[in-house]
Amino acid sequence: MGKLTEIMDNGLAVAVKPMSHMESVSFGIWIRAGTRYEETKNNGISHLLEHLLFKGTKTRGMKEIKEAIEGRGGSFNGFTSEEVTCYLVKLLAKDAELGVDILSDMVLNPRLDEKEIEKEKSVIVEEINMYKDIPAQHVHEILTEMLWPDQPLGMPLAGTVESVNSMQKKDVDVYKNTFYSPNNMLLIGTGRIKEDEILGLADKYLSISAKAKPVKFIKAVNNQREPLLKVVKKDTEQTHMALAFHAMNRFSPDRYTASILSIILGANMSSRLFHVVRDELALCYEISSSVRKYEDAGAFVVGAGLDESNLVRALEVIFKELNRIREESVPDEELKRAKEFYKGQLLFTMEDTMSHMLWLGEKMISKEKELDVKKTMDRVNSINRDDITRVACNIFKNESMNLAVIGPVKDENRLKGVLHL
Repeated sequence: MGKLTEIMDNGLAVAVKPMSHMESVSFGIWIRAGTRYEETKNNGISHLLEHLLFKGTKTRGMKEIKEAIEGRGGSFNGFTSEEVTCYLVKLLAKDAELGVDILSDMVLNPRLDEKEIEKEKSVIVEEINMYKDIPAQHVHEILTEMLWPDQPLGMPLAGTVESVNSMQKKDVDVYKNTFYSPNNMLLIGTGRIKEDEILGLADKYLSISAKAKPVKFIKAVNNQREPLLKVVKKDTEQTHMALAFHAMNRFSPDRYTASILSIILGANMSSRLFHVVRDELALCYEISSSVRKYEDAGAFVVGAGLDESNLVRALEVIFKELNRIREESVPDEELKRAKEFYKGQLLFTMEDTMSHMLWLGEKMISKEKELDVKKTMDRVNSINRDDITRVACNIFKNESMNLAVIGPVKDENRLKGVLHL
């Protein structure tokens, strides 16, 4: 479904997915740079640099960039994750060249003004403080640190107040020169654009020589041997919990089975946890599950927001459901519904040029081999009840359990008492 069209002479990977029936085109410049490539002292520098690239280039001001894109009806953005940074734009197909021109200018020629760096550091410090005031988000940051303690994968994406405040222009320059090189990038386009068009744009705007050697991240280490609990006592109206188990990485043959397992348990409103914990027992307002997949690690996560008085009971019910899916085969009809949900959501993603670009770009920059939607659907269709049971047994283990809680917890010992399958 996606096609890696060419590796340019400077090492830049270029990919395209023509969608001739669309009016738009979406581009992404993906860079293998994120939290995993940071250290404690520069934690958050990937995120800071992403912010700074929207502050103007050596030839374009910040306002000029915004007006150029939005004045054509387009939109643009960027994001930083643990393993990648992405800059993206969506425009009408007639304005495709403008999109690549501006994205490449931002990535290759950012202004990186010292005053702007200091201003943006203050903005990010406020962002960090804001997240700490949002328990539903902060609890997952705590959970990540529990899963991968004292290593880059467990560090916060935005960094810490101390690490961000300590960053200087020279640190930003060194980081950019190390990672923002064509041989560490992918340019991908989806929508009304042909292969020769995107290759021509790549040659015109991204043909600078490669200067940096690719940097490898430190592999994740899992030394956990017993259930872990971290409670942050806070006088909140609602208690937020995040439960996680170590799981498979993005290359595992079982990655699709884990996604189907998540759908059965908590990824939609017809899932088991939503039905039992919320609808039947009314123990919470919100509950969901998800799967995090990285190149060499992963996690199965269940999150919920609820009244503190319901926390222990909710955990007991969650653990009961996790045990049930390990011990009892999933009914055929339930498995079929979960598969259809997965496939439907995937096909919806393929209908939009931006969603398609994000799906394909993440796979390509991570060097996944399976890029065809039909093959993905075939893999999902082949999952059987025994696969669900096997993967559930592999994931849901006491020694792999992590629970983070934020709220007015009254009896932490009672919480520890139920922390087992």
